[in-house]
Amino acid sequence: MSDSKPNEGLNISVKSFVTALVVIFVLMVLTYVLTFAIPGGEYARVENANGDLIIDTNSEFKYVEGGLPFWKWLLSPILVLGASGGGMLIAVIAFLLVIGGVFNSLESHGLMKYMLDRIVYRFGRARYKLMAMLMLFFMAMGSFIGSFEECVPLVPIVVALSISLGWDAITGMAMSILAAGCGFAAGVFNPFTIGVAQSLAGLPMFSGAWLRAVSFAFIYTLLLLFVRGHAKKVEKPIGLDAAAGSFERDKRMDKGIMCFGVILGIGILLVFSSSFISFLRDYTMVIVAVMFLAAGITAVLVSGMTISELGRSFGKGVVSIFPAVIMILMAASIKYTLEEGHILDTILNGAVGVAATMPKWAVVLFIYLLVLFLNFFIASGSAKAFLLIPLIVPIAQVFGIPSQLCIMAYAFGDGFSNVFYPTNAALLISLGLANVSYGQWVKWSWKFQAANLVLTSCMLLLGLAVGYA
Repeated sequence: MSDSKPNEGLNISVKSFVTALVVIFVLMVLTYVLTFAIPGGEYARVENANGDLIIDTNSEFKYVEGGLPFWKWLLSPILVLGASGGGMLIAVIAFLLVIGGVFNSLESHGLMKYMLDRIVYRFGRARYKLMAMLMLFFMAMGSFIGSFEECVPLVPIVVALSISLGWDAITGMAMSILAAGCGFAAGVFNPFTIGVAQSLAGLPMFSGAWLRAVSFAFIYTLLLLFVRGHAKKVEKPIGLDAAAGSFERDKRMDKGIMCFGVILGIGILLVFSSSFISFLRDYTMVIVAVMFLAAGITAVLVSGMTISELGRSFGKGVVSIFPAVIMILMAASIKYTLEEGHILDTILNGAVGVAATMPKWAVVLFIYLLVLFLNFFIASGSAKAFLLIPLIVPIAQVFGIPSQLCIMAYAFGDGFSNVFYPTNAALLISLGLANVSYGQWVKWSWKFQAANLVLTSCMLLLGLAVGYA
């Protein structure tokens, strides 16, 4: 770990690591306390046509023995690896270690600095246009192909670029991971939220895209205005004339950058193709990791790094990223505690009972808030879909609320809080790599989250008014 700036190496800063660790541990304790305060309960599960377990709406909720032994809670960050979803957790950790190794190699060889200098030299006089294009790219990645965690390797590049362009690390975070999260929530063609949820609700895949596309445009505009306003406040002159005079082209470095861009570009194209090649959707993280690894290794070797230097720098990068693994395991243990203590279904049953007493317009907003609440504990969009959709869609239908609007409320609730809650692994990793503490991020981003909550709630009420289906 290091307290260095993001463009001086890829390390999890001590300050952001300690802050995140304390926050997550407090949440672990509070979740464990809930297992004593809330009685255990469960819904029966059945397999759907795809072999996935979903709640059986034909059976009633029943109370069961709850609680969790202290030793199980204490070891939950380890036990979660063998629980449901443990395979994905291991994949995320491996993905993260690859990022650490590759970026440290790029940085120690000087290729990262050279690449940033080239970008500043080329786009420095049009930096706000570059900001708008970058944010549109990341929002599109989230909204059209469901990429969120897969965008993490690009976060340190954008953060370092932001600093090179005279802004700060928060601006870089906003241009990358925040934009990806907003696009993921808008979900125009997001296969992991909209696609899964519509399949469970019996709706045509990606139907009703027009209102989600309108939401995408409004959210993008709000985000761009918010981030641009912050960048204007913190911007510094970047001395373009001096930079132009000092920058010298290096053919070997140029060749390395070209290899890096081409290979990584192929990986991004493969991820984009997953939107219409369904079997690729389960492997997007693997594709990004493999292509990123290939791009980084090829780039540094082509530009003059020796194999022995690559081995040393890659190993140091892997070691420096280990603190993030601890944060991920602790955050994942919160969901494990809820499930093992049998209180997750009890909470859900209580929420369903509350919804049954509300007017139609309030039910729509309540579904949104319910998903926002559960997203604190369950970060996976598809996992929440299997848990929630079989319950909230029938409730919506009883009130005459279109299922399509219910799906949209679910997507909104699932996505935006991914870039706000301390239980989301991708956010924790990105904050650590950017050397931004969780407290700093909350202090800066809560105003956008509040404004966006109002905007998206209005979009849902508009959908209800026009009979969105």
